[in-house]
Amino acid sequence: MAKNPKEPPALAAQEVSAQDREKLVEERRAKLLALRGKGAAFPNDFGREHYAADLAARHGALANEALETSPVKVTIAGRMMLKRVMGKASFATIRDMTGSIQIFVSDGDTGQEAHAAFKHYDLGDIVGIEGELFKTRTGELTVMARKMRLLAKSLRPLPEKFHGLTDQETRYRQRYVDLIMNDETRRVFQLRSRAVQAMREFLLGERYLEVETPMMQPIPGGATARPFITHHNALDIKLYLRIAPELYLKRLVVGGLEKVFEINRNFRNEGISTRHNPEFTMLEFYAAYTDYEYMMAVIQRMLQHVVQGATGASSLTYQGHEIDFARPYERLTITQAIKKFHSDITDATLGDRKALIGALKQRNIAYREGDGIGGLQLTLFENTVEDKLIQPTFIVDYPTEVSPLARRSDKNPEITERFELYIAGREIANGFSELNDPEDQAERFLQQAKQKEAGDAEAMHYDADYVRALEYGMPPASGAGIGVDRLVMLLTDSPSIRDVILFPLLRPE
Repeated sequence: MAKNPKEPPALAAQEVSAQDREKLVEERRAKLLALRGKGAAFPNDFGREHYAADLAARHGALANEALETSPVKVTIAGRMMLKRVMGKASFATIRDMTGSIQIFVSDGDTGQEAHAAFKHYDLGDIVGIEGELFKTRTGELTVMARKMRLLAKSLRPLPEKFHGLTDQETRYRQRYVDLIMNDETRRVFQLRSRAVQAMREFLLGERYLEVETPMMQPIPGGATARPFITHHNALDIKLYLRIAPELYLKRLVVGGLEKVFEINRNFRNEGISTRHNPEFTMLEFYAAYTDYEYMMAVIQRMLQHVVQGATGASSLTYQGHEIDFARPYERLTITQAIKKFHSDITDATLGDRKALIGALKQRNIAYREGDGIGGLQLTLFENTVEDKLIQPTFIVDYPTEVSPLARRSDKNPEITERFELYIAGREIANGFSELNDPEDQAERFLQQAKQKEAGDAEAMHYDADYVRALEYGMPPASGAGIGVDRLVMLLTDSPSIRDVILFPLLRPE
């Protein structure tokens, strides 16, 4: 090996036309055919022992003299992302799940035959290397390859390195290529994993029990949404993909599991937007002997824990807005929020159905003819106010009319002990003091059933078994749901929900 060799310029993947790309694929298939003639083309007997980031953390600060005095033998594997071919020596960059590390291949150290084979490797190939660490003249930690093996042949050329995979729909559709080429994409999903782990750790620390509830249900419940419908052949019954786990989690509270949570996949047959995907992730949790005041306090503590754990700070920047999770969250009722941002709307307007309809028409906002004052207030709020709530804000005390599962306020039966948390202009969480009066719940289910018969596809079904569960007695309780995807959007400064879902739903190619 030349002492402390200097790296030549890197050769990266090139952007090519579709015709040239097909030619490159054929050339790679020919290489694969030759490999098959020599034995196993996709061997599975190579054991990796070291990771790039671990090697950098442990040995990156050492001088080359120290590495020469006490040789560090390593066995690494990963995808070849860069390649620099010279005469009797070459360099390459190998990336694994933790990061990248450079390798040095030469006639003298690796052997002429192995080096000659390496020169025919392509960017994207998966390789395994055994060797020792050293530092190049520029100080880069490098593996001097003693043995090399091609573990998996890449038949398709990677996108051009410096532009990567830039077409947005292709990035979503071919997420595997997006992850290969884009450091930021990998960072987003690594951070998502840390955020989910932080939620789980927080709730377990609060003595919550993690549970699992059915994803196929005979009656879709727990939210007002249009469900996906499927059929079970053996039982010959219609089933619905879960729109929320709420009613099953509260059945568990009835059964004595007093603090439960589920990080769950939900499915709603709704439109697709930057904030909506038909399949999405929610955290739902419930606690006996608490109310919505407790739930708001625990959500604020949890979000502070998650933001700190995932990003290392108590504030973040989302789409140009600095959002502080450490300060107390503002609380407003729907009417207070409307008046805060609409100086022309008075209490008299908000309390008069005809005047509310006039305010909606003046702003060209569609509304449902059958809605009462509460529903009309909510429509006005959602269309004109929520996008202005940038800092974390609890909107509290929702009308009973639009809250079929929440407990009525003892002070005013027209409103419920319910809240929604808004951050960066979008709903992040929804929660309330739970309705545990079985007769009140049965009546509200009946009202929902009437709305469904009148054509509201998102209204709830009557769930007789859930009413029966309440008749056994559910302790006073509160619960909440947090949209995991929307929270991760905030944590990663992602403008679209598709950016934080590994495989978002798309039209077929």
